[in-house]
Amino acid sequence: MSADTIQTDVVIIGAGPTGLFAAFQCGMLKLRCVLVDALDEIGGQCAALYPEKPIYDIPACPAIEGGQLIEQLDAQIRPFDVPRLLGRRVTTLSGHRGDFTLGTDKGDTLKARAVILAVGAGAFGPNRPPLDDLAAYEATGGVQYYVRRRADFTDKALVIAGGGDSALDWALSLRDVAKKIYLVHRRDKFRAAPESLSQLEEAVARGEIEKIVPYQLKALHGEGGQLSGVEVATLAGESRVLEADHLLAFFGLATDLGPLAQWGMDQIRSTVPVTPSTCETSLPGVFAIGDVATYPGKLKLILQGFSEAAMAAHAIYPIVNPEQALHFEYSTSQGVPSSK
Repeated sequence: MSADTIQTDVVIIGAGPTGLFAAFQCGMLKLRCVLVDALDEIGGQCAALYPEKPIYDIPACPAIEGGQLIEQLDAQIRPFDVPRLLGRRVTTLSGHRGDFTLGTDKGDTLKARAVILAVGAGAFGPNRPPLDDLAAYEATGGVQYYVRRRADFTDKALVIAGGGDSALDWALSLRDVAKKIYLVHRRDKFRAAPESLSQLEEAVARGEIEKIVPYQLKALHGEGGQLSGVEVATLAGESRVLEADHLLAFFGLATDLGPLAQWGMDQIRSTVPVTPSTCETSLPGVFAIGDVATYPGKLKLILQGFSEAAMAAHAIYPIVNPEQALHFEYSTSQGVPSSK
């Protein structure tokens, strides 16, 4: 075996919240695991898209920001010393249940008994608006697709474009730090939660947000990549230029399972059907949890992904330990096993 080969029990592909909790569940069962993620940091969309956005449906947490949730999950697996291969995409899979070999685009080779897919909707990136010189403004931060820190937009004039939850949520969240917020959408009807729609109308009435409807993005104005204005236009050709330090464009994400889609698993519209009781895919020894997994009654909630992580880990235990029965203990009596 090459010195560059990593031997483990379970390879977990995806280091978002569900993947991190899967690492914890594996650790509690004394299964060795390695986390692999295409991003350069753990946390998935929680870290990349909404680290400062509160999440309200995590048990025992009335509200917790995405970044804080990842910090807590990271602390939870610290006793297990889980290796992380970040900034890598798993490209190849060969072998069979109990004896898999995986390769990454950086040349890593991993040997594992089982694989857990916790890839969310797959690799993701923003749907970009078709505007001239867009790359120059992206390079300077004039055009952005994610909000990493609310403080970055203090006293700034913002044009927020989009008609869904993300556009409304950030318009409402940034109204108390930004100097001015324009919310641009092609029609005066938004696809968002009723409470957000109600809050938007109240904010518009108070002058905290200005709705620019029915308009679409037409052009970016500025010099040297420094944004000074965003030109918008109606379908009838009427146009206006909005003062802007930043354009935040929320037109959804383009997602792709990438090489995983070629592994021979059954798929339904970029999701992977699994057996609900084990989360095993149609490819024996490969399990899927979180948003990528689908089955009757599936809810795309982080808390359901946590449950699936536990079920997958328990289903993997007999693959790794075929001669040893699992005597399940509650964590209150078992404690946290040592990684040594």
